[in-house]
Amino acid sequence: EVQLVESGGGLVQAGGSLRLSCAASGFTFDDYAIGWFRQAPGKEREGVSCITNDDGSTYYADSVKGRFTISSDNAKNTVYLQMNSLKPEDTAVYYCAADPFLYGLGPGYEYWGQGTQVTVSS
Repeated sequence: EVQLVESGGGLVQAGGSLRLSCAASGFTFDDYAIGWFRQAPGKEREGVSCITNDDGSTYYADSVKGRFTISSDNAKNTVYLQMNSLKPEDTAVYYCAADPFLYGLGPGYEYWGQGTQVTVSS
């Protein structure tokens, strides 16, 4: 059974940092791309960043480029999203997703986690 479990969310002041984790199980980690997405209240889900676990290629949305860093620990089957210089507009539920064929920030990933709340206060 494929499982994606996010953790690391919380409340932080603007300018602060958080590191999200996405622990994966039930599939061959190296064969999948992992993406981070977020959804704020009243808004559509948007792609934040993604990484391919075979060669480590990464991609970022313009809104987080230079502030967020995605990384992968293949030995632990875990993908991280380091979020620095957080802004109130980063407040959202953050989800990780996995797919063996897709790469990028589109919504068509096959497997999704339950999400973790990130709240940035001003």
